[in-house]
Amino acid sequence: MTSPLLWSRGEPGSEWGGLEYKPQPDSPALQRLWRGFMTARSFVGLVLVLLQGVSFGISQSVHPTALVLSGAYLVAALAGARYVRFRPPMRGFGSAWIASIGIDLATFTVLQLAQAGSINYTPLFALPVLMGAVLGTVSVGLGTTAAVTLLLLGDAGWQWLSQAVDPSTRFLQAALTGTGLFVVALLAHQLALRLAREEALALRSRSTAQMHAQVNDLVIETLSEGVLVIDAAGRVHAANPAADAILGRGLAGLALPFPLDAHPAWHPLAMVAGKTFSRRAPQSKEMPIAQAQGAPREVRVRTRLTPDNDRRIESLCVMFLQDLRELEARIRTEKLAAMGRMSAAVAHEIRNPLAAITQASALLGEDLVDPAHRQLTAMVQQNAQRLARIVDDVLDVSRARQQRVLPLADMVALDSTVRTLAEEWVRQSKRQGVLLVLDAVGCDVRFEVEHLRRILVNLLDNAARYAGDREGSIQVATEVEPGGRSTLQVWSDGAPLEPGVQRHLFEPFFSSESRSSGLGLFICRELCERHGATIGYERRALSAAGPEGNEFFVTFAGAEARLTQ
Repeated sequence: MTSPLLWSRGEPGSEWGGLEYKPQPDSPALQRLWRGFMTARSFVGLVLVLLQGVSFGISQSVHPTALVLSGAYLVAALAGARYVRFRPPMRGFGSAWIASIGIDLATFTVLQLAQAGSINYTPLFALPVLMGAVLGTVSVGLGTTAAVTLLLLGDAGWQWLSQAVDPSTRFLQAALTGTGLFVVALLAHQLALRLAREEALALRSRSTAQMHAQVNDLVIETLSEGVLVIDAAGRVHAANPAADAILGRGLAGLALPFPLDAHPAWHPLAMVAGKTFSRRAPQSKEMPIAQAQGAPREVRVRTRLTPDNDRRIESLCVMFLQDLRELEARIRTEKLAAMGRMSAAVAHEIRNPLAAITQASALLGEDLVDPAHRQLTAMVQQNAQRLARIVDDVLDVSRARQQRVLPLADMVALDSTVRTLAEEWVRQSKRQGVLLVLDAVGCDVRFEVEHLRRILVNLLDNAARYAGDREGSIQVATEVEPGGRSTLQVWSDGAPLEPGVQRHLFEPFFSSESRSSGLGLFICRELCERHGATIGYERRALSAAGPEGNEFFVTFAGAEARLTQ
């Protein structure tokens, strides 16, 4: 942000004290000064008109020229304030100078020459001198002051010629007045210089403070930790979205500032803040915070006081809130990540025994005659091959290989494939209440059937873990979106997922249950990305009157889906 007022070295011959006034165009400070001078000129014009009226009222002689000139000056001052456009600074004796300072000099000079009685108009010359020194460049300020001095000397000479009296007193008075005006102009210029520097510094400081405030707001807004700013009276002056998510009581909807103990669940936080102020020391504590829905959340609370270097500014308590469950999940993720690297090595070693089992079952099947025995060996081979594919997927994830592009011929009918896989899962899990709503009739998608099986089975297992037992508590649906992309949805009527869990749903080795490896949804995401599809989660109701539930959806690649004719 550039300052609207700048002072710099001037050109040779145009310096005054080694500095030249170079304000930026449309400087707010100079515009305010210009309006102030215009108001002062209008006031002077009004006083001149009233002065002529008062002189006439007390039976003093009033020169007609002075009366007409005072009225004309008032009109000119009002018109100048309304219509003259000032663009700082006055760099010469142009239209802006003539419409303001020039009119003043001419008016006051004529009034001085035509003065009646004991009225002396010399003090009025201070107004154009100040305007030239403050609003103009060095040359304009010096030129205006020199013009006023010459006019005063000329008036003294005119009086000497017209009245034939001793001129020494008038010349001495004109010289002293001119000297005083030069001093006033110099001081006004220096004060304007000081004002410009202070305003430029203030604007730079304000710009820097605004930039820092914006950066601080952005940092606090994106922090995963909750942040509350509390005063000594226990009122909250600022809070970030993470604090709203952790406290779970609609904090974002409250008007700032609000008392921290607005909810009974926040009383322990208010006590910690009060202890921070009373002891003037940071506090740290772990406590359960009751939620509007669900079980209480374990939160680690840490407080800090802002520095009190300036006694005029009250210290504030900055409270940091950290969800212990999310913290423990991150620590557990790091531990499981190390285990994941080890599991990749174990999976690599499993491949050889699986190959041996598959080969042995195939050789054994050749010598068996009993159909029941042959069926058993077929089941062994089928499941051994499935395990081998799972091992391959785990190894693919651990090695972070590039996505494989499947052949264009690997197209599957979405509805029939989903129906077969879902019915197979229902038979194996013996789960009741699963409803199929398949509306992607004739839609083929490019997806490997075994990978689609793994995704659907994983989503159904997760749904069954939290869904109810009523009919339709789990629904599997397909549809074609208006843009032509087909989707697969698995919906269940389970409780809503906590925000901390939602943020890490598809991360490897993250799970809300201690017995889970946390790889299921991560592998689902990897398999979807390999086929150009996307997987996501949302909380929604299937109908306007129906209950809300958790829905996981897979959106297949638009370029890879087609409708069979």
